[in-house]
Amino acid sequence: MAWLSGQRLQGGKYTIEKELGEGGFGITYRARDHNGRFVVIKTLNDSIQRRSDFAKFQQDFLNEAIKLAKCTHPHIVQIHEVIQEDSLWCMVMEYIDGEDLGNLVENQGVLSEAEALRYIQQIGEALTVVHNNSLLHRDIKPQNIMLRSSNSEAVLIDFGIAREFTPNLTKTHTKILSDGFAPIEQYGARAKRGAYTDVYALAATLYSLLTGELPTIAPMRAIGIELEEPKKMNSSISDRVNQAIIKGMEINPENRPQSVEDWLKLLGVEVASKIYSAPPKQTNSFPVISSLKSDYYKLRDLLADGNWRGANIETSNLMLSLGCPTKGRWLDSESIKKISCEEFHIIDKLWINYSNGKFGFSIQHKIWDTVQGNVDQFGNLVGWRVKHSWIQYSKYNFSINAPHGHLPAYLEFLGFVWKDGWFGAYWDGDLSRVKALVSKWEQCNI
Repeated sequence: MAWLSGQRLQGGKYTIEKELGEGGFGITYRARDHNGRFVVIKTLNDSIQRRSDFAKFQQDFLNEAIKLAKCTHPHIVQIHEVIQEDSLWCMVMEYIDGEDLGNLVENQGVLSEAEALRYIQQIGEALTVVHNNSLLHRDIKPQNIMLRSSNSEAVLIDFGIAREFTPNLTKTHTKILSDGFAPIEQYGARAKRGAYTDVYALAATLYSLLTGELPTIAPMRAIGIELEEPKKMNSSISDRVNQAIIKGMEINPENRPQSVEDWLKLLGVEVASKIYSAPPKQTNSFPVISSLKSDYYKLRDLLADGNWRGANIETSNLMLSLGCPTKGRWLDSESIKKISCEEFHIIDKLWINYSNGKFGFSIQHKIWDTVQGNVDQFGNLVGWRVKHSWIQYSKYNFSINAPHGHLPAYLEFLGFVWKDGWFGAYWDGDLSRVKALVSKWEQCNI
């Protein structure tokens, strides 16, 4: 049942204002949080909730929300948190004040080539981040690209049918698409998909921005109806851009550029080399994902204030309460296994966000993989080991100038003594806890 204006969620944290739209999977609302800020809340719609396989949709929705939360980029709508309301999972996202490109073209006419390419480059950079996280958007079109009213920057929205993909692997996909922008492989439930699937849609979007027309739908083209060249409808389009659009919209996926970067090069633009990390913390920011089982507000606030020492202690307390709520204050390898992937992702995302990508489990995991599991080399890189010796916790660097991956560093309270954590056991020749942690990272795709 759709939510009504004035309905309160999460005990009054959010108040629904109005429905923004409904698609094949989801329904979207504008709401206000308890501080009066606008947010967007998206969840599965009534038709999906009535399906016999609703539980699977719920799990897919949650898994993909967690993955999307890791796609931090200035041109991707940001997920603030994932909540559960009356057993229904929901994404709480930033509200973008602005106009979508579909409305812009409808109201003002076709865009100049320079303006259109600027937006396409921005969305291309966003898609590169999405694809690097093994996700496809699958519904790129002018209506799903917003322009912020504050700076006219393009933002990719509506990840309602985003799906995980493995290159060159055939999977069963639900047939939800937008005619004119969807490539031929999206019309078949058992067709391979890849980055080239979104390349087609991005090229079709540029086609529409420059011509004001909907491209011929892929099934019609597959039976011989030709796609009219955009330059024939708008003579101001350059030959280079005209040919790049046609190449990006090849019917056969193998004939298209296989990545967004390759297609952008045909246009004469490139993905910026800068690696985007989470944006700087806002005064009134709140976490990307929250848990129903534990209170993360204290950790969030400590991180937002740059209190790295306090945040590290709070992280340790959270890990203890999650892994061994009834056993006391010792987190062994079996207790680590009991901490859910969702909890690991929550803590990791908070650290990543507020440290601008410097601290977090996922950073530590990357470093661990880089040294191929060599404990001593890992300790050297994250700053826990100096001059061939493991340092005491009192010597840790609780500042933003610490080495990448220096925090969080788990510790345990034993009587009146703080004992070093994850790698403290290594000094005694026991690697079981280290192995359990790394195994959890891998299991949870952190």
